Amino acid sequence: MQQLWRKFMKIKKLETFSNNFVGFVKLTVEDGSFGWGQLSTYHSDITAKIFHRQVAPWAIGKDIDDLDRLLDLITEREHKFPGSYLRRAMSGLDTSIWDLRGRVASKPVVELLGGSTGKLRAYASSMKRDITPKEEAQRLKILRDEKGFDAFKVRAGAEVGRDSDEWQGRTEEIIPTIRKELGADVDLLIDANSCYSPKRAIEIGHILEDCNFCHFEEPCPYWELEQTKKVTDALTLDVTGGEQDCDLPTWRRMIEMRAVDIIQPDILYLGGINRTLRVVEMANNANIPVTPHCANLSLVTLFTMHLLRAIKGGGKYLEFSIEGVDYYPWQEDLFLNDPFNIEDGMVEVFDSPGWGVEINPSWLESSDYEKSEI
Repeated sequence: MQQLWRKFMKIKKLETFSNNFVGFVKLTVEDGSFGWGQLSTYHSDITAKIFHRQVAPWAIGKDIDDLDRLLDLITEREHKFPGSYLRRAMSGLDTSIWDLRGRVASKPVVELLGGSTGKLRAYASSMKRDITPKEEAQRLKILRDEKGFDAFKVRAGAEVGRDSDEWQGRTEEIIPTIRKELGADVDLLIDANSCYSPKRAIEIGHILEDCNFCHFEEPCPYWELEQTKKVTDALTLDVTGGEQDCDLPTWRRMIEMRAVDIIQPDILYLGGINRTLRVVEMANNANIPVTPHCANLSLVTLFTMHLLRAIKGGGKYLEFSIEGVDYYPWQEDLFLNDPFNIEDGMVEVFDSPGWGVEINPSWLESSDYEKSEI
């Protein structure tokens, strides 16, 4: 396969189409073949600037047969900028290369990664805190009955809340309410978004254990790995984290110290499929499951679907955002075809080449456009 790519795989042109919320990359090689990728969501217009300033100059004219080497080259040439924005920009390059490879080979990316098409169990992931526990339970029951979900995630505390709640008592109410309303036969997950000190996180964790929750996400400030490990060591339910982390040495330390029971890399925050595969390998070597973060219905969820169908050590389910255009209005009309249909709590990876999706031309026409080329 690599010999086929190497015949013509020098990058000729890199184009971005972006707004404040989401951005796409179109990569074109010498013979006119192309692929679509995505910059990470949120402030994607800024990420597009970084893409053309700090990623494209090192990628234009390069052969893409060794993607790891190309990504490392960018990392090394931009060594003074080790943070999130550069990785969010690199993800657009990586994911567009994978799409191009799939289109050229007439195979879905999952097969290029060594996996197969088919279905994945999904958990319904709520993003809302400004909702009462009863209201949250009601909308989750509707999803259970209409879409067949049998796993659900809700929110605890306030986002990076320094031990405070969205309103007083909400967390202590939502935990037993969701269990009672959804019943004993569903998996329940909860996300604290870096809210708690270790002491308070452990207190909340014991309430979660009493209500048979199975997943306690990012209980402490995510950058304080030692704090998170205290919680992991004190509880029997799975403590999870990692969505924000984009630095490979940090991942190595997190995994070696077993700061969490399950890791949650985000493909677009981390810098693409190839860098995520490196983290997956670290987790496999430590026998730690991988349940990636993908909290919106841009291409990040599709990328994660292909990844989970291919890797060893994938977690029990795919994160699937239940927030529509009322919550994320920027999700509307992104694609010509919908890759995210849920039936019986399952989503399917199809056999279309590459990522198997086409960006809506009318959305592209309304976006901010930039180009780098030879």
